[in-house]
Amino acid sequence: MHPESSTRHPSPAPCQSHFDLVIVGGGLIGGSLACALADTGLRVAVVEAVAADAAVQPSYDERVIALSLGSRRILGAIGVWDAIAPEAEPILRVHIAERGGCGTTRLDHAELGVAALGYVASARAMGAAIRAGLAAAPQVEWLCPARVISQRLHADRVDLEVQCGGETRRLHTRLLVAADGGDSLIRRDQGIAVEERPYEQQAVITTVTPDRPLTGWAFERFTDTGPLALLPMTGGRYSVVWTCRDTETAALLGLSDADFLARLQGRFGFRLGRLGQAAPRRAYPLKLLFTRETVRPRLVLIGNAAHTLHPVAGQGFNLGLRDVAALAEVLAPVGEPVGARGFDPGAATVLEAYRSWRGNDQQRTAALTDTLARLFVNPWLPLRLGRNLGLLGLDLLPPARRTVARRFMGIGGRAPRLARGLPLSRNPAANERP
Repeated sequence: MHPESSTRHPSPAPCQSHFDLVIVGGGLIGGSLACALADTGLRVAVVEAVAADAAVQPSYDERVIALSLGSRRILGAIGVWDAIAPEAEPILRVHIAERGGCGTTRLDHAELGVAALGYVASARAMGAAIRAGLAAAPQVEWLCPARVISQRLHADRVDLEVQCGGETRRLHTRLLVAADGGDSLIRRDQGIAVEERPYEQQAVITTVTPDRPLTGWAFERFTDTGPLALLPMTGGRYSVVWTCRDTETAALLGLSDADFLARLQGRFGFRLGRLGQAAPRRAYPLKLLFTRETVRPRLVLIGNAAHTLHPVAGQGFNLGLRDVAALAEVLAPVGEPVGARGFDPGAATVLEAYRSWRGNDQQRTAALTDTLARLFVNPWLPLRLGRNLGLLGLDLLPPARRTVARRFMGIGGRAPRLARGLPLSRNPAANERP
């Protein structure tokens, strides 16, 4: 496959125009949904604007992602985890503290009875695994680079015009899925309102190598400018996510490696020994973007197109992957032959089932991350004392600690089959077209 050209994955019907669903956005979330549906018999098209190997590809850059246990199970159930695993580092313990305070909480995989609380993997490795999975999916047509020129939503279908390889193709689908990120073209063109709150912060991302790494330990320090996270990577490296004020970003990016490491060392301390070998730094502006209207007739928004969160607690991608798991399950109901007469993946009942399933989790997770992001930068002394007492209390109360851990592991509440590591169908033959 050559992603830089206008190509598609092998399909039994070359250049077909009628699909059960079209996914706009072939990044990690859109690609995961296509993988989840690859063996269901649904005819799927993926429209991705940026070639996967392009230098500006936002989904497949060198950032790492903290995957919850639930996300690891989803990636396993859709068949891509084995390709990601060699470059994924397990998170066995998490150390949470407020810089300069006495409050500390520790989470341990052994207390939860799981092999790992989560994993840290690069977006690049995940993207490569997803593309490889789609390469073997004959029911998925991959259009890349391609962009949607127009979209018309009707009662029984969606009509799309797609610019692809110098020509315009007309696609018809029963369901349009917008997985095209925080600046979603589909969401904007449909006039869907969003709640947007800038944090006046940016996340500076880099990688460092400490001289005394602690295998499987992840750290989150709450500071006066925002959270500072160090996530374990393979080879004894650590990914750094340093939240700073907008006014500080340019100075941090402009420091020499030695001066940056000294500044980071002073911020984090010596729990991992001396920090060295800083990788190139990048900065990403942070904001909360959330829409309560994730479903319209024949249209559903998932991932960052529906909710873009602050990176505190690492919930953004994991929330999007839970969207994938729930949507895949309502589109491929257990025990029902997909494609049987009368089944319509864009039917109002199908989309309402998805909305009612996901709405509470989306709203609660957005509210939680927003509260944490704002709460832990407030310098008011009584609030600082309350935060430290809260962290200490959580550390001293195992039931509360386990509840919090399960929440962040993505294994609480009603979990889709994929999030439990199970295939969409109990009987693989049930999802074959008649």
